[in-house]
This record gives sequence, C-alpha cells and structure tokens, in this order.
Amino acid sequence: MSEVDMVTIKDVEAAAKRLLSVVHKTPLELNHTFSEIAGHDVYLKLENLQRTGSFKVRGATNCIMTLSPEQKKRGVIAASAGNHAQGVALGAAAAGIKSTIVMPEAAPLAKVMATRSYGAEVVLAGSGFDEAYAEAVKIQQKTGATFVHPYDDVSVIAGQGTIGLEILEQCPDIQAIVVPAGGGGLLAGIATAVKARAPQVKVYGVQSSGAPALYLSKHANKWVDTPEANTIADGIAVRQPGKITFDLINKYVDDIFVVKDEDIAATILLMIERAKLIAEGAGAISLAGILHGNIPNVGKTAAVISGGNIDVNTISRLIENGLVKAGRRVKLITQLTDRPGELLKFITHIKEHKANIVFIHHELAGRNLPIGQTMVEIDLETKNQAHAEAIVATLRRAGYRIEIK
Repeated sequence: MSEVDMVTIKDVEAAAKRLLSVVHKTPLELNHTFSEIAGHDVYLKLENLQRTGSFKVRGATNCIMTLSPEQKKRGVIAASAGNHAQGVALGAAAAGIKSTIVMPEAAPLAKVMATRSYGAEVVLAGSGFDEAYAEAVKIQQKTGATFVHPYDDVSVIAGQGTIGLEILEQCPDIQAIVVPAGGGGLLAGIATAVKARAPQVKVYGVQSSGAPALYLSKHANKWVDTPEANTIADGIAVRQPGKITFDLINKYVDDIFVVKDEDIAATILLMIERAKLIAEGAGAISLAGILHGNIPNVGKTAAVISGGNIDVNTISRLIENGLVKAGRRVKLITQLTDRPGELLKFITHIKEHKANIVFIHHELAGRNLPIGQTMVEIDLETKNQAHAEAIVATLRRAGYRIEIK
C-alpha cells in the first residue's frame, strides 16, 4: 500500500463519527465585504471558533481515540508551536491520560498557558518547531509515550479532513476551498475528503513566502525542505513538510500559492475591523491568499480560518503597523522657532485637515537642537494615505521641514 492510499475517505468518515461528541461543527459564513473585494462569493469556515481555538483538536483527538489501552497507559507526547499542543492536551484530558508537550521557547505565552490549563506538562525547547520536535523525539524514546505528530500521521490527517466534509455539507455547491498549509496535515486531509466526495471542487493551499516548503515541493513535484522558516504565521512556520502529507497533496491538491507576511498582517487587521473576527497569522493566510494572492476565481470559495490563538501583544503591533501602512496613523517630526505661539500655529495647520492628535512631544532642549529652536514629535490619526499626504504637503508649504517616521 502506497503512502497516498494510507488515508482514505473511509478514514475521514470514521473520524467524523468519533469526533461528534468532542468538536464543534463550526460555522461556514458568507462574508459580503470580502466577497466584494474578491469579486466572487467568499465563505469563511470559522475554525477559530473551534474548541481550543483551532482545528488542531480534530486530528489530535482522533489520533488519541484510536490508541490501544496499553498505549494510553504510557501517555502521549507532542511537539507544537501551540495549537496542536492544545489539541493534544484536550484530547488526552478527555481520555484521562498523561500528555507532555514540547513547545518552542518563543511560543506565544497565551498558547503555553492554555496548553497547561488542559493539564499537559509543557517543556520549552529550541527556537522553532523543528528543534522542539527533536527534543520531543528524545523524550519519547526515554518514556515510551506515543508520539502524536502534528501533521504527518494517518489518524491526524483523517481528523483534519472532517472539515472538508462539513464544508461540503454546509455548502453543497461550493466550487473551491482555500486552506492554510504548513506541514500539510490540514491541506492533505481536506483534499482527501473533498476529492473523494466532490472531485470537481478545487482545493488550494496557501503558504507564507517566508516558509514555502510545500509550495516548493508541489511545484517541483518532489519533497523539498527549506533551510529556514520565517513568518508571522508561527503555526505554519515549518521547514520540513510531511512525507505522507506531501504525497496526498501532490495527488489531490490543485495548486499551492504564497503570500507575503505584510498581506497576512493586513488581512488580520481587516478581519478585526470588517468581520469582527480574531485570527492568528496561520488562520488568516487562506483569506490573504484570496484577497492578495493569485488564486483563480472559480466561483463560490471557502477560506478555512484555521485558528484564532494570537497573542494580544502581537495584535497590538499588527494593528499599529497596519494603521501606519494604510496611512491612518502618521508620526511627524519638525523643528519650530522657540517663541510663544509657534506650537499653536503649527497645530492650527493640522486642525484645518481635521486630523486627530494622538500624541505630541515638545522638546525645548537636547538632541543637538540649534539655539532658538525646539523639536516637536506628533502622532496623528488620519483617514487614509491621501489625507496624511495632504497634511504633510500643507505643512511643507507653510515652511516647515517635516520628517516622516
């Protein structure tokens, strides 16, 4: 039996039955804003609303449910950037068995704390997933615990594939499904299920340009790893895709695309503002692929929003950066003559454009300022890039030397 044949629609259907009492059947919602931007109907499969905040609970729990009594006695171990960790921890807790999770040292604190809250023992090791995985293998060899792989495991892939069955049930005339891709478990599972039930439906994967191992593999028609994986989408920052997942993806997935991190960040911000939804980088990348990538317009398209476990500090930085890039937040620095009324005169020019002053710092000395000069640093809330440019142009026409930060 070849690796491609190791996961079948029967495996996915069996997983769906096992998971009925554990996972949520998450919503599939048509989003009018994103549909208008894309030029076709865009549906969001909201796995960010799943238990543990991610689709990972499906594959992890399905795998644990298939263990023998002897395997359960020895417990389970996993390596994860966060979401798989929580899925394994919850699945193990439900089965009443011990779980040990090895996470990268830089894993978001929210994911570490959530994993521990499900009763797992968390070990922090390495700078990324691959180093954490190596440490988990060492622990597994010592303890004899069953290793629950985050993506390259038949039962895990089958569990993730249940999302494909749900989408087809919720929207029988769906024409394309866009899926985040890291190691490939989610993409392989969904593609296996969808192509068995509705082979006419296109299945596309999306990766970050900073972690494109599966994209390179698919287009080279052979398994490829990369020397590094750098992306804000930490959940799919994988250097080595799975061997089982690659074979399935190579057979069933129509194509894989890449998007830039700045497009992922912009999509996260857009989802917060327009859809009132929180998605992590890996969760938003499918929608980013539709809005910013080269994914073909074949009609009704579902974007799998795979997770919403994003650190609040990361959200803050993304919002700030997003506002700056959109021209809705601008920082200006200039020098004024040191005499009464000059600061008010400067602000009056800004007031004419109805911009909101968020922060202002007026320094009378220091920074090697010339005698008789003061420095003003000001943060403005503006409508858009054109509004910000108009303010700067007005100030420069008035004789101010403006530096934009």
